[in-house]
Amino acid sequence: MLYLDANATEPLRPEARAAMLAAADTMGNPSSVHAAGRAARRVLEDAREFLATRFGTRPADIVFTSGGTEADALAIHALGTGRRVIIGATEHDAVRSAAPDATILPVDGDGVADLQALSKLLADASPTLVCLMWANNETGAIQPIAEAAAICRHLGALLHVDAVQAAGRIPVELGSIHSLAISSHKLGGPQGAGALLLAPDVAGISPMIRGGGQERGRRGGTHALPAIAGFAAAAQLSLGHDEDAAKGIAAIRDAIEATAISAGATVCGNGAPRLLNTTCLALPGIRADAQVMALDLDGICVSAGAACSSGKVASSHVLTAMGLGPLAGQAIRVSLPWNVTADAAPVFAAGYARMADRLRAALAPRAA
Repeated sequence: MLYLDANATEPLRPEARAAMLAAADTMGNPSSVHAAGRAARRVLEDAREFLATRFGTRPADIVFTSGGTEADALAIHALGTGRRVIIGATEHDAVRSAAPDATILPVDGDGVADLQALSKLLADASPTLVCLMWANNETGAIQPIAEAAAICRHLGALLHVDAVQAAGRIPVELGSIHSLAISSHKLGGPQGAGALLLAPDVAGISPMIRGGGQERGRRGGTHALPAIAGFAAAAQLSLGHDEDAAKGIAAIRDAIEATAISAGATVCGNGAPRLLNTTCLALPGIRADAQVMALDLDGICVSAGAACSSGKVASSHVLTAMGLGPLAGQAIRVSLPWNVTADAAPVFAAGYARMADRLRAALAPRAA
């Protein structure tokens, strides 16, 4: 099996697995005051301190969550209440669902947000929360977050950034952003852990999940200690620190794109800066779900759009917002994991060519 669906979830890193097992041997609840509880609290706070250093914030301003979806929802719940909400047209469904009545910020044909339109929307000085995805999960397109943050700060708006796909793949720091969502399993850590990073001027937020007062009263519930320990271990090893590994992954991605183009595919969003591990390949006339199934039968795992939408025969809202018309339902996402090797490119090339030929042949009688 060739696994090329890292944007759905990265393979678990061995170091993260080891950190999880060590944390699982810690018997206490981090909220307990006895010796076992204090030992568990130390594991928790060590992870918090490392993530704070890694992503440029204070330990006290990190709120652990169950993942990126909850972190996005918490940010919109806490910062969007009483404010107009503006979201990018290509945002993840976690943001779209949490802000169903939001104003949509348009993007260009490569999926990059229109910052002139953002400035116009913010010109009336209404209290506003802006939500932008640092790197798109389907195309890998990277948004101009520093510029957007400057606009929001200048015009008095708050900015929440979904950095779930970006963290660990490009340099990510909180900087002048008001809140930032990250997720463990997109870094090679376990599923079930994430975090919302807060700027000091918005750190006093109200909880969405109430409970025993954990996370300084901002998110109730007993901490998933093994998952959080694995989260921190994975963040320490993530790709953003390794330029040689990044170059290797980029070379494999470029080879895959060249193969697909030679078979008649279009690379969606390739005019924008993109994550090095991600490509979105549209094959005109061939439904995305048919491509995914054909490649799966050939032992190659890819996806059609976001993993959260798998099993739904629908056009990608991301590609539709980019103006790609019918291609929005004819594109697959190939996302390379941290442990991908160079032989992935020729294996994919052979499988993609077989898939394209087979599906075109199946359609030929209908066309005739």
